Amino acid sequence: MNIDQADPAELAALRAAFGVSDDGASALGWEGVHAFEAQHGVVLPEPYRTFVAELTDGSFQGPPEYGLVALAASPDDWGDDGRGRDLAKPFPLSRGWLWEEDEGPYEDPDAVIDQVLNHGSVVLGTDGCAMNWHLVVTGAQRGHIWHVTDVGAMPFGADFGYTTAEPGFAGWVRHWAAGKEWFDAE
Repeated sequence: MNIDQADPAELAALRAAFGVSDDGASALGWEGVHAFEAQHGVVLPEPYRTFVAELTDGSFQGPPEYGLVALAASPDDWGDDGRGRDLAKPFPLSRGWLWEEDEGPYEDPDAVIDQVLNHGSVVLGTDGCAMNWHLVVTGAQRGHIWHVTDVGAMPFGADFGYTTAEPGFAGWVRHWAAGKEWFDAE
């Protein structure tokens, strides 16, 4: 997973997976990406960064189930306007956590849950019922995809043991495009 340089082969696969054929008309453009990054104090990980700048900024088709939201947007079921989000603060987790079942090793679990929802990640979209996919943009998990729900958060990628997929945005999209279940590891 290379989060610092966009691989042309990955970009071609992303274009094919999303059926992007408008020569970038639906993309945010580099000026828009740079403005977003400056506003939030982050640099988006590749290949997502080039994807929204040059290919498309959101898509009605998945992933996830209800489509990929635009960079500065939130899914319809997000619940607020996102003003409490701080992308420059690091995403707090390094392993999955089902907070509904376990308070974890945290002194203030509610504060950590708030950080999971609001720090260091952009929301890619939803599978509905508050099951959202995040791309981590700040912290040790930068470049990784996380599935964040109302009961917990799980990292995506074979390295974490829940799926056979490659990590990162391109691996997440390839897994979806192949028609595989999200968490297909046995």
